[in-house]
Amino acid sequence: MTAQAGASTGETGAVTGRAAGLRELTLRGVLLGGIITLLFTAANVYLGLKVGLTFATSIPAAVISMAILRGFRDSTIFENNIVQTVASAAGTLAAIIFVLPGLVMIGYWQGFPYWTTAAITGTGGILGVLFSVPLRRALVVDTPLPYPEGHAAAEVLRVGSGSREGAAESAKGLSVLVWNSLASMGFAILTQTKLAVSEAGTWFRAGSGATGVSGSLSMALLGVGHLVGLSVGMAMLVGLVTGWFVLLPMLTAMHPMAGDVSDWASAIFSKDVRFFGAGVIGVAAIWTLLKIAGPVVGGVRSAMAASRARHAGEALAIEEQDMPIAWVLFGTLATLVPIAYLLWSVVGHGPLAGSEMLLIAGALVFVLVIGLLIAAVCGYMAGLIGASNSPVSGIGILSVVAAALMLAGLFGREQTPDVTAALVAYALIVTGIVFGVATISNDNLQDLKTGQLIGATPWKQQVALVIGVVFGSLVIPPVLDLLNTAFGFQGVPGAGPNALPAPQAALISALAKGVLGGNLNTAMIGWGALAGVAFIVLDEVLGVLKRLRLPPLAVGMGIYLPMSLILPTVIGSILGTFYDRWAGRQRDPEFAHRMGVLTATGLIVGESLWGVGFAGIVAVSGKDAPLALVGDGFETPALVIGVVLFVALLQVLYARTRKLVTAD
Repeated sequence: MTAQAGASTGETGAVTGRAAGLRELTLRGVLLGGIITLLFTAANVYLGLKVGLTFATSIPAAVISMAILRGFRDSTIFENNIVQTVASAAGTLAAIIFVLPGLVMIGYWQGFPYWTTAAITGTGGILGVLFSVPLRRALVVDTPLPYPEGHAAAEVLRVGSGSREGAAESAKGLSVLVWNSLASMGFAILTQTKLAVSEAGTWFRAGSGATGVSGSLSMALLGVGHLVGLSVGMAMLVGLVTGWFVLLPMLTAMHPMAGDVSDWASAIFSKDVRFFGAGVIGVAAIWTLLKIAGPVVGGVRSAMAASRARHAGEALAIEEQDMPIAWVLFGTLATLVPIAYLLWSVVGHGPLAGSEMLLIAGALVFVLVIGLLIAAVCGYMAGLIGASNSPVSGIGILSVVAAALMLAGLFGREQTPDVTAALVAYALIVTGIVFGVATISNDNLQDLKTGQLIGATPWKQQVALVIGVVFGSLVIPPVLDLLNTAFGFQGVPGAGPNALPAPQAALISALAKGVLGGNLNTAMIGWGALAGVAFIVLDEVLGVLKRLRLPPLAVGMGIYLPMSLILPTVIGSILGTFYDRWAGRQRDPEFAHRMGVLTATGLIVGESLWGVGFAGIVAVSGKDAPLALVGDGFETPALVIGVVLFVALLQVLYARTRKLVTAD
């Protein structure tokens, strides 16, 4: 092993006993992370507003960092890890676009005031970092959670730094990573030309109702499925079957609609099935919190003990040095001050004037309590399925409903239109702060898992995460304002022909109005909550019987997310299971398993890198499909080409990995 790593790899893959004194949290690394932030955050804001999706930035940032820092002789794997930590925190914070455009849509804002937008984004993000510090030991160190993207990023950093044992093994791993990345990127590019479909699906009638079948030809999602394993994959399959083959046919039959079957079924899925899924996620999240409460409390005690040991001068392993718990407590209290001032500036005038103390006190308690709960849930979800695949928008839905219910409880629903509009805006602002907690805790525990696997210093990563949040909060407001000025948002008066849909923001703002106006779809959320209890019981019974567990939170994700995202993840979990069983029979099972992880990692890396490039192309061209070479009439040949090529590529790539494993 090289001196750069200075560590040994244990059974879990975590690096222990790292030598001190290696470059890690450097000015060079922070500045490079900041530059990458400008690109990734802007791209994520635009792509999220246009198509409702954002891309994970950890792996692309790690690849770019390694390419640049390779020219410096004193660069280390730990410095590269800091770069990706800064960039991923800022890029992930761009998900605030799922909330804040709602303030423009309801007419409360005409644009995005810089410091107010930055304050909402930054304070929530910083709290997300601080809240997840005591969660690291419970959810990152002492946990069986797979953290697929955290493992993938660690593999990229290790292979890129040449820190694997043996030159031959390192060369094989790098070969798998590069070739799989190129194949994944190439296929993603081909789908954008429309010569191959990126998603195959159809809607059809089922008795008196309707449903559909769809799947994304996404190698990244398949790679995620490989990494999360069979238990999570099967739980998501249960959710998929529940949502698409039980609920959707039943609900469409109960609500017949004239016209195209796809419009009918997709409308019911959005209005009813997803809220059922949100109810399952909510109950499963509460159950998850109850189950991890003990480990979390233990983690807090461990962090306090480590802080006391450090003050007493006792030696503490580098990879166990978290940000001192006193810093976390002081930082949390200090962050509440600008939040209180921000909220006062919102309610100190207008229809809510005179209720400042009640509103601000209620909001601060809400941010603290709900923020802590959400940090734990989102960290758990990231560990379960990966940060980019976690249904954070579902957490946003639950948050805005809870915030609006809090305000309805304080003021009642019978208010004048002006007061109701002001309360809706206030609910969105409070939700924006909590959503910052959600997005960052969803990302940074994934980053801390990457750090744990390579032997990084936790407190340095946690500082880098705060820096990334600051960078992101400074970049997001002008990008939002520029896009609002240039395009506007659909449904807003004066919006141009290329107005951005911002689908999640439209939904979340509609929910706030629904709660405060009294027309929320509480029935489906309630039925989903009851189903969530049933899924919890099922999972516990399977545990007693020592059968394959079905995590209820993963079941909820399977109901809430579109089938096009769930199906390839499920297939990937099955494919990964078959590979792992094969790997277990090889002469060196650990090496064979690691090569499988690199195979899946490459599938994620290539598509992720292309996501960055494509976002830039879309932004420059202003077109949804700037690379299209054929029109809609080519859909049938594109379907055949896409499916055949996708399956063939996967067969070739996995066969190549197996050949490398068995070669002498």
